[in-house]
Amino acid sequence: MPTSSDARPDPAPATPATPTAPPPPPPATGPESATGPLADTGTSPEAATATATDTGTGSETATDARPYRGGDPYADYRGGEFPFTALVDLADRRLGGGVVAANDEFFAERENLLLPGPAVFDPREFGHKGKVMDGWETRRRRGADADHPFPADGDHDWALIRLGAPGVVHGVIVDTAHFRGNYPQRVSVEAAAVPGTPSARDLLSDAVRWEPLVPPTPVRGHAANGFAVDAARRFTHLRLCQYPDGGIARLRVHGTVVPDPEWLGLLGTFDLASVVHGGVVEDASDRFYSPPTNIIRPDLARQMDDGWETRRRRERGGHDWVRFRLAGHGEIRALEIDTAYLKGNAAGWAAVYGCDATAADPADAASWYEILPRTALRPDSPHRFRLAAPATATHLRLDVFPDGGIARLRAHGALTATGQNRLVERYAALTD
Repeated sequence: MPTSSDARPDPAPATPATPTAPPPPPPATGPESATGPLADTGTSPEAATATATDTGTGSETATDARPYRGGDPYADYRGGEFPFTALVDLADRRLGGGVVAANDEFFAERENLLLPGPAVFDPREFGHKGKVMDGWETRRRRGADADHPFPADGDHDWALIRLGAPGVVHGVIVDTAHFRGNYPQRVSVEAAAVPGTPSARDLLSDAVRWEPLVPPTPVRGHAANGFAVDAARRFTHLRLCQYPDGGIARLRVHGTVVPDPEWLGLLGTFDLASVVHGGVVEDASDRFYSPPTNIIRPDLARQMDDGWETRRRRERGGHDWVRFRLAGHGEIRALEIDTAYLKGNAAGWAAVYGCDATAADPADAASWYEILPRTALRPDSPHRFRLAAPATATHLRLDVFPDGGIARLRAHGALTATGQNRLVERYAALTD
């Protein structure tokens, strides 16, 4: 448990039954004013726009950000607490997300939208087209002629996003970090379910039905603009629009993964714990340095913070742990525990336990049984374990002793008939 000597407590998971996403960049710490950056008081962008004042040199609203004056560029960034960020980012590039196309990317490339981590800003970096920005930025739109210099009301730029892990979207963050005088006036987000690997032309055809997730809505500059979404359907692609033009630093699409049961059936044996197959982190003892959802990503760790690392445990007798819900009721045949890039801070030992929620209650400690006994781990190394007999489970718990880090956990196996049938039912309920 944290003590008064701790620098900061473990952040409590916003939704215990869901994985945890990395936090947004630091919120604003500077003074606010009625016409400056909007504090996180629950004020809607629409209400903020209503505070516009005409100074004679142009309109300034509460959605505006102040010009950069030096120092920490995030000092006046307006962040926010959004409960849905506890869910996995379905558009994460590391899960296979991508920006398929955009109508314009004159100043900054569309691919920046899905880069992991917060956007960076170098005030001295300029290119032959102007200021180099870490985001997606389009050119300024113009009207039809000198008598109509402004773009028409419906004019907008768009980008098509492929979700790396198709699923149900529960929340979207349109981050305009560092776009202070060049952010869009409004944004909208639409979603569609298109099988296979469609091209931009396929996605823009009249045959695709796009469902509004976020209607055209005002946003703030240099801020995290969060939108809760209530759409109980499985989506594969998004269309992000900005009106009439401007720049967006990052797009995050938080939700729950809904894998294709036909594909998993064809695979036969797969990683039952992987986030792209529907595995989730339900809870963890510690999230101090990095989120435990990292360890069920499908890629390999590329540096230390790509995994899960806990604080140093000082009290004796305890240990750290993570609890997972698997893709479905399955039989586990082999385990992998990887400590890549964790050299002086890898967990010393690990044990794995299983629980079958179709026959027992995971909340009951007696429902858990040993799959892998406490086993010594080596730093910066892959470890593979063949089980003597398949372990039937819906949940796993990874215990590490006494603390430290794990890069990846894999639970190789296959769904049982019960697990496959339940996944088919869920998929059908969320898919046209």
